[in-house]
Amino acid sequence: MHILMTIIALMIVLGVVVFVHELGHFMAARWAGVRVDRFSIGFGPALVKWHDKHGTQWQLACLPLGGYVSIYGQEDMFDRKKYDELPKEKKQGHYLSAPKWKQFIIISAGVIMNFVLAWFIYSAAFMFHPREVQLPVVGQVIQQSVAFNAGVKPGDVIVKIDGKKISNWGEIILAKELAAKHSADVELLRGKKTLMVALTPAERWGLVADGSKTELRKKGFVDGMYWGARETYNQSKTLLVVLKQIITGERSSKQLGSFITIAQVSGQALSIGFWAFLSIIALLSVNLGVVNLLPLPVLDGGFLLILIIEFITRKKLQGKAMEIAFACGWILIIGLMILTMWNDIARVFGLN
Repeated sequence: MHILMTIIALMIVLGVVVFVHELGHFMAARWAGVRVDRFSIGFGPALVKWHDKHGTQWQLACLPLGGYVSIYGQEDMFDRKKYDELPKEKKQGHYLSAPKWKQFIIISAGVIMNFVLAWFIYSAAFMFHPREVQLPVVGQVIQQSVAFNAGVKPGDVIVKIDGKKISNWGEIILAKELAAKHSADVELLRGKKTLMVALTPAERWGLVADGSKTELRKKGFVDGMYWGARETYNQSKTLLVVLKQIITGERSSKQLGSFITIAQVSGQALSIGFWAFLSIIALLSVNLGVVNLLPLPVLDGGFLLILIIEFITRKKLQGKAMEIAFACGWILIIGLMILTMWNDIARVFGLN
């Protein structure tokens, strides 16, 4: 039963996140007057398929983990000669027939939809799901720790870190991650007195929350939408920092996981409850959006970078060099998939 729940959770999470991403590309292409040949829910051979009035083939495929859209002529973007040789009637609805700014919107719409999905989920959670929040009150300071040496004392309320307001203990943990390479300026409230201390980079600051200081919080519509946007931004920023730290060697690449990790976390969240499961969908949606914006060939960010370069230089990027760049991009993506799979296999079987 547990394995079945994990599989179902994985299918739902990936299905929703990838479907929303592809729906963004689809809607933008339709808006731009570009033909969409196929919208597949899942991968592999089609189990069921039908055509809409615009000629798009919709299909349910046998492997329901995400999906894809096939946009007419998008593969010709690095072979302009092939497009130029098409008869006039074949150019109608072609991807390259759309101006560059519309192509930019078509490519970026997928990640935009991912961020919008996360924003809506986080906003709904703030508005409709009262949460017990751990207030930023220090309960204990570990002896000889960074915080101890800086003069932090039990009972202090952490108001700001690096100029950003702190409203709960989770934001302190996030601020600690973001300050991995620099001293963090922390504003404290001790009674009615405001103090400033500097916490130097360390694996731990040595702060323990006061477990008795909690609060049930539920936001109104405007505040909920604001905090939903803030949570989406914070999760995006945290992922970028973590990726940077992995690239520079500050973090181990063993922390990266594949769909096995996603399945386990999704299954656990589904067993906890509805809102926990939705939060995993939101987090994965943010991750997909951020990763897809990386300026690598084969990712949306790579296509966007190419469009920007072409717009600035007024030249078409095509030919052998682009083929090599995309081949390197695929090698990198496949290598990353192998690495994450190995990390999960090693973790499951205790090979680390």
